[in-house]
Amino acid sequence: MTNAPTTRPSLLVRIRDARDAEAWSEFVRLYSPLVYRFARRKGLQDADAADLTQEVMRAVMSSVRRLDYDPSRGSFRGWLFTLAHRRLYDFLDRREREHRGTGDSAVQARLEQEPAHEDEDQWNREYQQHLLAWAAERVRDSFQESTWSAFWQTAVEGRSGKVVAEQLGMTVAAVYLAKSRVMARLKECIRELEGEQVEQ
Repeated sequence: MTNAPTTRPSLLVRIRDARDAEAWSEFVRLYSPLVYRFARRKGLQDADAADLTQEVMRAVMSSVRRLDYDPSRGSFRGWLFTLAHRRLYDFLDRREREHRGTGDSAVQARLEQEPAHEDEDQWNREYQQHLLAWAAERVRDSFQESTWSAFWQTAVEGRSGKVVAEQLGMTVAAVYLAKSRVMARLKECIRELEGEQVEQ
């Protein structure tokens, strides 16, 4: 696998081919943790959350061949959130029917009472955090240890440039330059992934 990430639109085109294992592997690495955390936040136990994640991934696989990605109609992430929310409803509804043996609509009422926009906001925040971790993993080895440490301590840990400079034996200006260089590369990596143009 190359170090340059595939842009998301081209990844969506590539996963239309179920035999493209590299594309599916990348897709699963990017999105399954998001679905899993969503399910856990909604109260599913580990095994149930893993089952729901697999259900959502199977649903993506079966519908991606007819998915015509158009960013003007909304984000893929929004579509995936809707799919995960529906699969969660179906999962809870099945479980409720198995335990009660009735057509009780308590599960549906519970899901409808929960504001979906708050769920989607949380979904988007978690996606951004996951995306940053994904990008950091890809760019980490392209920087010297002192540069990465200066970035990490100031940007992630929130330490002052002066304290970090003293610890690393750098000037304050060098610490902020290191932070800026890493941030620029992370943004570039994320832009490549979330590119708006489908690569043909």
